[in-house]
Amino acid sequence: MNQTRRDILAATLALALSTASGAAIAQQRGERPESFSQNELMQSGHQFFGNVSRGLALTIEEAVRRWGEPNGYVLGQEASGAFVGGLRYGEGTLFTRNAGDRKVFWQGPSVGFDFGGDGARTMMLVYNLPSVNALYQRFGGVDGSVYFVGGFGFTAMTAQGIVVVPIRTGVGWRLGVNLGYLKFTPQATWNPF
Repeated sequence: MNQTRRDILAATLALALSTASGAAIAQQRGERPESFSQNELMQSGHQFFGNVSRGLALTIEEAVRRWGEPNGYVLGQEASGAFVGGLRYGEGTLFTRNAGDRKVFWQGPSVGFDFGGDGARTMMLVYNLPSVNALYQRFGGVDGSVYFVGGFGFTAMTAQGIVVVPIRTGVGWRLGVNLGYLKFTPQATWNPF
């Protein structure tokens, strides 16, 4: 096989154009192969959360109704505590169609009418994520928690057009509403700022 550099470049360009036109056609049809369907999210959530199936199904259904299908999600655990000011630390795995699975960590401060502590299993739906590195920033929002031994909650946080929807089921004693942010990092850190 005696191919010139020009032949190889032409074949590569033809392949790239056919792939791009196929993606454009799929996007025109409303197909989003890089996103996760509601059924896929519920199946993954049921395996992760276990017994809170009804609450999880209703929460995922509401999130998909509001924001559509996410193009990524995180499954992990976190712990938090507050007495007016609070801290939250967590770790998990980010699942994407395009970039595979990545370990992620999050931490953040909060302030507000918030007292108690909790440990939670967390599923975070991620919308409009252009790349994995775009997740490594601060996402601000308002959080409300009511846990008396066990509980279930969901919030939305945004930054630069990306929406992160944490769905939590927790154990502990926690009551309050707070304003804060979560900072995602590729490595664990104790610094919440």
